[in-house]
Amino acid sequence: MRLKDLQTNHMSYKAKIFVSLKSSVSDPQGLAIEGSLNQLGFKSVANVRAGKFITLTIDHTDRSAAENEISSMCDKLLANPVIEDYEFELVARD
Repeated sequence: MRLKDLQTNHMSYKAKIFVSLKSSVSDPQGLAIEGSLNQLGFKSVANVRAGKFITLTIDHTDRSAAENEISSMCDKLLANPVIEDYEFELVARD
């Protein structure tokens, strides 16, 4: 931790954000991947859905505030709430 962090009680968190199309939305990229995998001989593959994986580091005074800010980022920019769902993991960094 940096000295500034110790003085202000800020914690550094690593966020792993997963964004995917809602199940009710057609996923042409997932269908293309599934078809290609099947053509390559991977016949057991089905129901492929493609999405985005985003990582970032965030500094905050507490975990709850960091979670709220990550949710806000997803709602405003990282995901389209009309057609996409998101979930994230937040891990405190040493």
